[in-house]
Amino acid sequence: MTNNKKKHHPTSFRAQGIVCHLDGNTLHVSGKLSFDEAAGFVRWTLKTVRPLRPERLILELSGLEYIDSAGVMALAYLQNKLGKKKIKTELTGGSESINEKTKLFSPGQRAERPRSYRPGAFEYAGYRLHLFFSSYLMGFLILAANISYWGLVDLFNKRSRRKGEFVNQAVLIGANAALIVVFLSFVIGYVIALHSAGQLRVFGANIFVVDLVVISYMSQMGPLITAILVAGRSGSSIAAEIATMQVTSELDALKTMGLNPNRFVVVPKLYACMLTMPFLIVLANVSGITGGAMAAWVYLDISPGIFINRMEHVLQAKDLYTGLVKSQVFAGLIVLTGSFYGFRVEKGAEGVGKVTTTAVVVAITLVILADSILGVIFY
Repeated sequence: MTNNKKKHHPTSFRAQGIVCHLDGNTLHVSGKLSFDEAAGFVRWTLKTVRPLRPERLILELSGLEYIDSAGVMALAYLQNKLGKKKIKTELTGGSESINEKTKLFSPGQRAERPRSYRPGAFEYAGYRLHLFFSSYLMGFLILAANISYWGLVDLFNKRSRRKGEFVNQAVLIGANAALIVVFLSFVIGYVIALHSAGQLRVFGANIFVVDLVVISYMSQMGPLITAILVAGRSGSSIAAEIATMQVTSELDALKTMGLNPNRFVVVPKLYACMLTMPFLIVLANVSGITGGAMAAWVYLDISPGIFINRMEHVLQAKDLYTGLVKSQVFAGLIVLTGSFYGFRVEKGAEGVGKVTTTAVVVAITLVILADSILGVIFY
């Protein structure tokens, strides 16, 4: 016959300077509760109270003579552990000094971290779409409307313009970009004619390389290459300059002085870009056609005289007008995109680099999209 004996824990505990006695749901603590007694007090209390599973435990501290920070932390730890077992604890009694130390060294209740919410794929897509329309698209359109208004107003108001700023921006955006535009356009025109020469020679249509180079450069390649180079060179500069002014609170200083940042900073850049872009496109067209003529002379035996004579029959006024219209559209997109992302900079110097990169990518994307739309319109 086997006897099953249930293990009982003693209802009293004595160690060094502390004496504890459990009477029902009340735990009487007397003596001293310091660093030396804290560990034993916590272990005994948990072993004794947990099997009983009372709904409420009262810690009676009227007999406690001394407590330090370790003792207070032991009480807090005990309350936390019993609270996880759904046992409510309450501190009662205690002298004035004991209660003051308990309040002073108590860790308090830690706020629970809210669980991170992960939206579903459709919810996330909807949120990003709403953010695009409400923040980016509307913000871009509002900025375009403001700059267009002040750009038209300042055309007839010379007093509002900063003296010499237009010339300065024209040099930075247009004149300083001329060399790289001419060089790359020449190389691209040469390569286009070079790769076309092999196919045209097979069919005996060497002369049509003139049509290919002239038409492609005048209507598409010249404006597009120029806009991409200006977006990468000057668009990044515009975004970085405005973002730096935003980070260093220079734009706030302009507002404090009663100056509109759009009018004071962006409008001169818009004037300079719209004026210099047509000249850059003309240089790109001339340079690209020159490169194509050189390739035709070397690989197809088409002399410069024949090339020019054929070009007179191929070139149309519509191609010139198309390039002019594209130059104004591209210039506006480059300046607006750089300014838009420059005004939206965040997080200091790190944000300047991010908005500059984003501005260049978005500006080139918008230029290509606009070129495709205008190409269909003017086809």
